Amino acid sequence: MLDTHARKYVQPVIEGGAGRLLKLGLSANQVTAAAFIIGASAGIFIYIEMLWTAVFLLWFSGYLDAVDGAMARQTKTSPFGTVMDVTFDRLVELSVILGLAFLVPEAQWALLLLTASIIFSMTVFLTVGAVSEKQGMKSFYYQAGLAERTEGFLFFTVMILFPHLLVWTTLVFVLVETFTGLQRLREAKQVLQ
Repeated sequence: MLDTHARKYVQPVIEGGAGRLLKLGLSANQVTAAAFIIGASAGIFIYIEMLWTAVFLLWFSGYLDAVDGAMARQTKTSPFGTVMDVTFDRLVELSVILGLAFLVPEAQWALLLLTASIIFSMTVFLTVGAVSEKQGMKSFYYQAGLAERTEGFLFFTVMILFPHLLVWTTLVFVLVETFTGLQRLREAKQVLQ
């Protein structure tokens, strides 16, 4: 929801970052790879209980993830860049979930439910994007929803910084993610029939 409705407020910062990185000679795919490495390392920092560092790395990777898309649109988008972007986003999320699972083993069942709800929501999202003839500013049809990447990062931030609330925060995230999947499924029925 925030990615769709609040993006216009942060877009100048994203575009500025894209311009600076392009001037340095970096490609969008290189920034995608850097965002992945930075974001995936957050899981390690969660496990070793450097929680503020993990949050910083997660959000910095998210910023670079937005910048790489702006870079691609300023130069040339590529289907493989889209595959890298979507795949690496999920791997960063898995890194955070694994870091939390190792940090708080008693929350593993809730984190497993969260993983299942993310798979459900992303399956609908990606399938609709693949079969839809519509295209948005990304290289496929982008379905907005209650939980987009920023909402996920907000949940992950609370989960990382307040591990004593991990089970309850995770269960709320599961509900929000499942609702988003159902929301996207309902929209898919309208768009694709």
